[in-house]
Amino acid sequence: MAKKQVAAVATRHYDVILAPHITEKATLVSEHNAVVFKVAGDASKPEIKAAVEALFGVNVKSVNTIVQKGKTKRWKGKPYTRSDVKKAIVTLAEGQSIDVTTGI
Repeated sequence: MAKKQVAAVATRHYDVILAPHITEKATLVSEHNAVVFKVAGDASKPEIKAAVEALFGVNVKSVNTIVQKGKTKRWKGKPYTRSDVKKAIVTLAEGQSIDVTTGI
């Protein structure tokens, strides 16, 4: 019997998905079968969808993106700006789930 061929995961997929975004709002969204990730600033919705499907082995229903602008803060009296963060809300197909507490 021949072995099943496992699809190769491109290294770009690891560059697209940076980390899970775990907050109270992200936990509330997870009740509606969605997961929130921090993603690369130049990542497009099709790239995010392909990366999540390849890395986690799930079917993605839709992807919504948000760019959170960096706040202006002060440190020792001098102003600086935090970096912008792009987040993706990934809605999964029915019956699919991702456990973000485990690694890839």
